[in-house]
Amino acid sequence: MDGVLSTARAREIADAVAAQRDRLRSACSAAGRAEREVALLPVTKFFPASDVQILYRLGFRDFGESRVQEAAAKVEEFAELEPEADVRWHMIGQLQRKKANAVARWASSVQSVDSSKLVSALERAVQSARQRGDRVSDLSVYLQVSLDQDEERGGAPPDELDALGAQVDGAEGLRLAGLMSVPPLGAVPEEAFAELSDIHTRFMARFPSAVELSAGMSGDAEIAVRHGSTCVRVGTALLGLRTITSP
Repeated sequence: MDGVLSTARAREIADAVAAQRDRLRSACSAAGRAEREVALLPVTKFFPASDVQILYRLGFRDFGESRVQEAAAKVEEFAELEPEADVRWHMIGQLQRKKANAVARWASSVQSVDSSKLVSALERAVQSARQRGDRVSDLSVYLQVSLDQDEERGGAPPDELDALGAQVDGAEGLRLAGLMSVPPLGAVPEEAFAELSDIHTRFMARFPSAVELSAGMSGDAEIAVRHGSTCVRVGTALLGLRTITSP
């Protein structure tokens, strides 16, 4: 028996994973979509590397983080727990330009890019990371869309997306993956995701390879899937209440 999966904590997480996979399967079926079209991304912010290891043993290979310092430490700790693991870490929280170099060391994607200056910082950071031997692959970039222009929550206005997309498309070491968004506080999810879906459709007309749409969390996954999400970000519903604090 796998010792990692024999603990009470592992059984708790396994039950939650099964429930969320069933939920996603039902959401895809109701939307007339194949289950493989929508990824379930565990958000492991504020959870220990031991929980990431359990998720890894349960079949997950992608993990979302939103605090740079916490994530960097967790990436190293997880690598000690699972030295042979080939996993991908995704930065889903707001990112300051000054932390671009740190993120370029471990992130497979940044899902919260919302300014020209951040695009430039990430391009430089990826080039530096390659020169140091810290990474080989391109960095996947999702442009974060603001549906309400709330600067505190991040995101670019829809009318700035084409210019940002063109900048990412022309940047060395960056790959334009798609869009990400969080519904505005107090918004009706159905309306917010419908608007986001329309924005994504128009964006893909300009950038056909930007097929990814990271949208939906624990409380609104079904609605997001119905409106084209390809990545649902789930934390508490998989791992429970957060157990550690971030540096």
